[in-house]
Amino acid sequence: MGYIRAEEILPVEVIELIQQYVDGENIYIPRKPANRQAWGAGTQIKQELLTRNRQIYMDYLSGSKISELACKYYLSEKSIQRILRKMNK
Repeated sequence: MGYIRAEEILPVEVIELIQQYVDGENIYIPRKPANRQAWGAGTQIKQELLTRNRQIYMDYLSGSKISELACKYYLSEKSIQRILRKMNK
């Protein structure tokens, strides 16, 4: 997420009004509800994580220990346990 300089897109009156509340700070303006996307909708990250989690589960079923999986996938043991619980359902 980048930022846009307010003076490039907003009228001076609006900038002055905002400055009454926030002067010289960065603020986040959320999208309109109709324009919001679900997390990961713009990338393949959901599919990549699902593939990784399935592989973790298969490795576990093949006999790998949680500590080994944590090292192999660079995750904490708690994260591995959480993934295993979800994949077991």
